[in-house]
Amino acid sequence: MSDRQRLKEIILEKSYRKGEFTLTSGKKSDFYVDVKQTSLSAEGGYLCGKLIFELMQQAEEPILAVGGMTLGADPLVTAVSIASFLEGTPIPAFIVRKEAKGHGTENYIEGLSNMEPGCRVTLLEDVVTTGGTLIKVIERVESQGFTVAQIITVVERQEGGVEVLEKAGYKLEALFTREQLLAD
Repeated sequence: MSDRQRLKEIILEKSYRKGEFTLTSGKKSDFYVDVKQTSLSAEGGYLCGKLIFELMQQAEEPILAVGGMTLGADPLVTAVSIASFLEGTPIPAFIVRKEAKGHGTENYIEGLSNMEPGCRVTLLEDVVTTGGTLIKVIERVESQGFTVAQIITVVERQEGGVEVLEKAGYKLEALFTREQLLAD
């Protein structure tokens, strides 16, 4: 079984639920995908990190950091950073806060000391619905002088996020679309 197929099985087992749910975007949905249940498991986290790192290696120019909005991206960026180290090309992780730190440096971004100024970064998200969270993250990261070169999600719900990001000039890559996740 491929790593991708195994990750799909884990997501369907640990993260996918049918029912009535209200999403972060405020939209109602008849299913929910809580990727954190997968990315916080040992095997699921490892596979997310490995597969996302493989996608990052396909970028046109080298990526020098990987990050995303807390909380959904936290286990993902850590897993990718560890996978990159194991492959001999260590890439530091960073986390974007929802609110600026109220003390000390008052930064939105944690991990800045590990990043080269102005470097090219990949942003991660566990699940993308409308793309609204990613737009906020892009603004915060670019306001610090970094270049968002790649955006990757584990699950793309196919509910407008790709189009919102395209309109803003960014391409979203996904390990799985909703269609791929639910296909037999």
